[in-house]
Amino acid sequence: MTRLSVNINKIALLRNSRGANIPDVVQFAKDCECYGAQGITVHPRQDERHITRQDVYELSKVVTTEFNIEGYPSPDFLKMVCEVKPHQCTLVPDAPGQLTSDHGWDTFNHQNLLQEVIAELKKNNIRVSLFIDPVNDLIEGAKKAGADRIEFYTGPYAHDFLTDKEAAIKDFKAAAIFCNEINVGINAGHDLNLDNLKYFQQQINGLLEVSIGHALVRDCLYLGLENTIQLYLRELE
Repeated sequence: MTRLSVNINKIALLRNSRGANIPDVVQFAKDCECYGAQGITVHPRQDERHITRQDVYELSKVVTTEFNIEGYPSPDFLKMVCEVKPHQCTLVPDAPGQLTSDHGWDTFNHQNLLQEVIAELKKNNIRVSLFIDPVNDLIEGAKKAGADRIEFYTGPYAHDFLTDKEAAIKDFKAAAIFCNEINVGINAGHDLNLDNLKYFQQQINGLLEVSIGHALVRDCLYLGLENTIQLYLRELE
């Protein structure tokens, strides 16, 4: 079964636009779990434009499913993660001020950094996933660095899905076979939605987890949170 982890960054962005605590990010996370979500994902950025460091600490006290913290491994980020000790840390190669994650790690040029960071996280009993493109050599580099899983950057898949879904999935399907061969777990995220999620899940053997935020929050505006969570879970059955 593929687990659904809800990325709640957009809820924090909405809250921050008014400077108060509406909507309540912690309560939203608790409600997601209540309605069936199997994990909560946050991606605190340096400018704290959505999820803040304080949010991370507060959420760590209440999340009862799987807590996944994404981000670039800066010293302050690593300090926070090692203090919070989430179930999983997903390392993302974001530049400061980047609008959204739009590419995976170059596991060759960043091999030394990744080995050092992953070793530190594992000392704290934190599972590590690397945000990555569907390229076998890069995945092999992730394995060499010590990553437990990779998270496919699925932006290109979502972009091409409506034009040619078989072509859109081709590289991911081949890369997933390689992941299974070398015993690297598979996560996925970015622009997955109710239109393209089921096909992706059906084609990727061994898909363990998807992290979905932007599209899920959009659907909540029309369908309501409880109904939206159930619809996404239905796609993953």
